[in-house]
Amino acid sequence: MNTAVALRRKPRTLALELVESLGDRIRDGRLALGDKLPTEAAIMAEFEVSRTVVREAISKLQASGLVETRHGIGTFVLGLGQAPGFKITPDQFSTLRDVIAVLELRIGVETEAAALAAQRRTDANIAAMRIALDAVTQAVDEGRDAVASDFQFHLEIARATQNSHFAELMGTLGSMIIPRARLDAGNSESDLRQYLRRVNGEHESIYDAILAQDPDGARAAMRTHLANSRERRRRAQAEAG
Repeated sequence: MNTAVALRRKPRTLALELVESLGDRIRDGRLALGDKLPTEAAIMAEFEVSRTVVREAISKLQASGLVETRHGIGTFVLGLGQAPGFKITPDQFSTLRDVIAVLELRIGVETEAAALAAQRRTDANIAAMRIALDAVTQAVDEGRDAVASDFQFHLEIARATQNSHFAELMGTLGSMIIPRARLDAGNSESDLRQYLRRVNGEHESIYDAILAQDPDGARAAMRTHLANSRERRRRAQAEAG
């Protein structure tokens, strides 16, 4: 974050951005259940914000049920939040049928999100999507887990709708919506890498349509991407009997 820019922005705005950044790390697993958050001083240094901003952000994360502060010890991750309302729990991802059901939900939500993103995206949204896609590509090329970056790309599309409900729903679902983390473990490394490159090609098609501000193209590209994933799971379910 540029310090000069930060100084011109209100502490409340900075606190909300910090809540978003730390919330992302919790939702995509970089900060897992039970993990201790960095110290106030470390967060201040990383994000170039004041102690007041850090404390306001932590307060908001506490109110959302994402973290708890144990006085004299530190602040710890509670999970994805304990607010009442819609939630899909980990045990609802335990079978292929469960994953297919979530993909059907995502098709309904994310195809329209992509269309809205194409209409409303800002240059900052596009830059954030590009960073996420480049991270996916790098992870695949290096044989690393690309789930967090894959989820981040879909989350950035939700944010680009400029409708906070889409981003909140995606945040509630978390990185578990990326199904290959659990169901592709038996594939060979070369098969999995080939599959991930194909998936990333689908991501690029979505990105190109949003960049071009083509809502119909973005909607179609997202539907193709998620429908391909659903059909792959359906085939696996049929093969399993």
